[in-house]
Amino acid sequence: MSDRYAVLGNPVKHSRSPAIHALFARQTGQAVRYEALMPALDGFGAFVADLQARGLRGCNVTLPFKQEAWALATGLSEHARRAGAVNTLSFQPDGRIQGANTDGVGLVRDLQRFGIAPPGLRILLLGAGGASRGVLQPLLEQAPEQLHIANRTPEKARELAQAFAAFGAVSGGGYTALDGPFDLIINATAASIAGDLPPLPAGILLEGGSAYDMMYGAEPTPFMDWAQVHGAGRVLDGLGMLVEQAAESFYIWRGVRPETTSVLETVRSRL
Repeated sequence: MSDRYAVLGNPVKHSRSPAIHALFARQTGQAVRYEALMPALDGFGAFVADLQARGLRGCNVTLPFKQEAWALATGLSEHARRAGAVNTLSFQPDGRIQGANTDGVGLVRDLQRFGIAPPGLRILLLGAGGASRGVLQPLLEQAPEQLHIANRTPEKARELAQAFAAFGAVSGGGYTALDGPFDLIINATAASIAGDLPPLPAGILLEGGSAYDMMYGAEPTPFMDWAQVHGAGRVLDGLGMLVEQAAESFYIWRGVRPETTSVLETVRSRL
């Protein structure tokens, strides 16, 4: 009999998570059934309670429920507690709900896959929302020379930097005061979804540097196109981060770490 898991989001039909976890289960020989489910926007807590009562072992959580999942969890990993958001729920036999956030680990592992080692780099992180908050601690734990957060509302970026100052050299501000160049620029804004681009000044990316968009699709995002034009040596989207964060969730649930490169290749071929 298969253990049951799910990804919860609204909307959720676009999710690649069921396909990714099916590939993980096949590869590792785990008896896992994984599906995409859509709670009502005002009914997340009751929906999770019902799933727990029906015997599910855990859930991934995507937009817009990550903060609600954080509040619902009775125990939190350190990364989740600092991020204020949860993307992985584990239902314990005694009724407790453990919350974790695997986004930052997923990002770091995907960067490392392509030979981008954060230690010693000057990193520019675009956006001061939940996506940035979820990856800040794992990035800072890699000891970059500098991590600067840029946001359309400068004060929000400065507040976020102050909240994570204990983990490394992090600062924040607006786009007009950026002092480049940076070795790596990570787009954690939602601008790509709308076909838009953050207001980046010329010369902000080091010639031959790296650009990473957390969004992904069949075609390059506007940010990726911008990076190509402005001399990036390596331009990446966020599909690898999705696969890597899923692998970390799978490990939390099953105690087995799947191989991710072949899964990423398969999922990309289906875009």
